[in-house]
Amino acid sequence: MWRQQRFFAGFLIAVGMVMTVLLVYQGQLLQHSNLIWTMYVPSGLLLGGAFLVYKWRSYVEAGDAGLKVSTLFSSVVIDYDRIRLVKVQPLNIAFQDRRSRMVARITKPLMDKPALFVRLRGDEDEVGAIRKKLGSRLAYEDTIAMPVPDADAVAWAIAAHLPMHVGQNLGGGKRRKRRR
Repeated sequence: MWRQQRFFAGFLIAVGMVMTVLLVYQGQLLQHSNLIWTMYVPSGLLLGGAFLVYKWRSYVEAGDAGLKVSTLFSSVVIDYDRIRLVKVQPLNIAFQDRRSRMVARITKPLMDKPALFVRLRGDEDEVGAIRKKLGSRLAYEDTIAMPVPDADAVAWAIAAHLPMHVGQNLGGGKRRKRRR
C-alpha cells in the first residue's frame, strides 16, 4: 500500500509548498479563500505518516515463540503446534466463489502474486479466536492468507520451526514395513 499511495502524500506536500510560496510572493496568503492551500502540507505529512505506520505495523514474523501475524490494530502469536500446513500460492485462490466480493481495491494488483497460506489445526473455538483477531479478509475457515513481499522465504522460516510428524510423507524407502 505504501508503494501505491506515497505519490499522493508527496503530491499534497509539493502542491501545498508551491501554492504557499506563490501566495506569499503575491501577498494573498491571509485571504480567507487561500488558507486551504496551507493545509495541504500538513495533510500530506499526516497521510504519509499514516501509511508508514501501517507499513511498520503490518508484518509476518517466524520467531521462537510462534508465528507472529501483526496488522495495524491487532497482533496474534500462533504456536507452531497449531500450524498444520504452510503453502505459497497465488492470492486469488483465497478469494474464490463467495469471497470474491471481499477483495479490497488496494489488493487487486496482488491477486496473481504469490502469497503465504497457513492452515491451522485445532477445534473451532481456538481457530475462531485467531480468525476473529485477524479479521475476515486475512482468515477464513481454517486458513490464513497473507500477501507478503517474499512468501517463499517466510514459508521456509515457518517450516523450519514446525515439529516433525512421524510417519507422514516419509517417502517410499523410509516407510515402516508391514509386519508378516
